[in-house]
Order: sequence, then structure tokens, then C-alpha cells
Amino acid sequence: MAIPVLTVRPSDAASAYRSVDAGRFGLAGASSGFGAMLDTAVKDTIATARQAETTSMAGLAGHASITDVVTAVSKAELTMQTAMTIRDRVVQAYQDILKMPI
Repeated sequence: MAIPVLTVRPSDAASAYRSVDAGRFGLAGASSGFGAMLDTAVKDTIATARQAETTSMAGLAGHASITDVVTAVSKAELTMQTAMTIRDRVVQAYQDILKMPI
């Protein structure tokens, strides 16, 4: 009984990873890449902030519980902190690249 040999080229592996990442981040139909992933992340951050604002307004009007308001605001705060951390890391990486000798 022979053991089957599977040959994987680097381009095939990269293509497979790209499709897995696209599915994971909801980009299966969009052009996959770093820019598309950032675009999706920014849109999700904005949606989370809007949801927190809507829930807060509903809480002020007496239509939402304090638990729902606190949960929504905490989720929005965590999302914004994550977005700011990523932004800071990208800026730092850009500055590090600019400092590299040619």
C-alpha cells in the first residue's frame, strides 16, 4: 500500500490562507486583503458605537434596562480602545519603516 504524496506549492498555500481569512472576516464576496479587512473593522466599530448610542437613548426614554445600556456602552468602549490600539500600532510600524536605513 503506497502512501499518497501531496505536493503543495507556496502560491497554493497562500491562496488557501487568503480564502480562509476572507471567510473568517466576512470578506468572502469582497476583495480580500489588508485594506478590505480594515474597512470591515472600521464599519463594525461604527456600527457598535451607533448601537450603544441607540441603546443609551432608549435607556434615557425608559425603554431599555440599565444592564442593556451598560453592556452596549462597555462593548462600544472596548471596540474603540481596540481600534485606537491598532491605529497606534500601524502608525508606530510606519514610523519604524521610515527610520530604516536604505
